[in-house]
Amino acid sequence: MDKALIRAAKASHVSVIRDGFYKRWYLTVSNYTYRKRVFLSPVSTGFTSYVFAEAESSDGGEYKQGNYILILADCRRRIELEFFLGTARHRRQSLAKIDLLLKVLNSFRSALGREAQLITEYEGAEKTAAESKTKSSK
Repeated sequence: MDKALIRAAKASHVSVIRDGFYKRWYLTVSNYTYRKRVFLSPVSTGFTSYVFAEAESSDGGEYKQGNYILILADCRRRIELEFFLGTARHRRQSLAKIDLLLKVLNSFRSALGREAQLITEYEGAEKTAAESKTKSSK
């Protein structure tokens, strides 16, 4: 690969990687606007579920072919959602997709919270009933 091209690539947000075995060069964009992986369970559980989100820099809007990915994974399965921003239509669709996903997740969170509260209340009522039955039998 041309040394001037390598210097130019290194000066921008592009990395140059050489695969020594095959003697090939790769140009990879390594500048991200957002990149985060979060494990969803405490380490003590041993569960490996996680969320990974990556938004590659558009370099001020100039680079349209970036990676915009959201990965949801549990112990055995992995879902990868892509959000392409290369055209105006795809940008609208990608923003609508993430908005809908957030709406569903927020609604699911509300339903989950309500059900958790109902289960807690039921368990409390069962415990109270069992305690009063034990006291009355003595």
